Amino acid sequence: MTRQGLPLRLLASTEGRLLYLGVVLSLALLAALLTAWALSLDDAHVYAVMTGLNLVIGRAAGMSFGYASGLGHAQVVPLNMLVESIHVLVVYPLFALSWRQLVRLHALKPYFARMHQTATSRSGAVRRYGIAGLFLFVFMPFWMTGPVVGAIIGFLIGLRPWVNVTVVLLSTYIAIGIWALLLNELSAWAETISRFAPYALVLAIVLIALVMQLLYRRRARHKP
Repeated sequence: MTRQGLPLRLLASTEGRLLYLGVVLSLALLAALLTAWALSLDDAHVYAVMTGLNLVIGRAAGMSFGYASGLGHAQVVPLNMLVESIHVLVVYPLFALSWRQLVRLHALKPYFARMHQTATSRSGAVRRYGIAGLFLFVFMPFWMTGPVVGAIIGFLIGLRPWVNVTVVLLSTYIAIGIWALLLNELSAWAETISRFAPYALVLAIVLIALVMQLLYRRRARHKP
């Protein structure tokens, strides 16, 4: 495939169009954060840190930081919905396009290999129950059952791309709404102890996530 023909070939596939949408949303979010930072808006750094925590650690860390910083549901929920939508709309199409050898991303091969291994090991129940199984898989707040892994499982079991993305994102948005109620209450309770306690809650969530990730990778390395 020629470099000149790649953009048009991507547009011809559903995953390629989803990837373009994800890239556009990513650029729009980046532009908004940079604009807010340039205008010295008070909450610009909070939005940036919340975005980074969601992408690197997970929604619990990102959302809890937003509530600890004094933001409400109107700010925390939409931003985290957007961040997780972008994550799905970029990683899932790239995985699918790489799987079909429409694009070659050598630097991401180890990452995609880990995602494929995780998705394959957890796809049994989803394959059995189809769309309902995928919805519950993404919704349930267990480790390594997030929307990106769910979307890859949907791809591996043969769901059509738009069906896959719709189910994954709908489940994600509902889960974010429930997480919002829980984390806001926890942050408010922590603030009654100390004004720094909500940030201690964020730190605890980050440490738990890092330990869980370390244990998961260690167990994966020692599997026969």
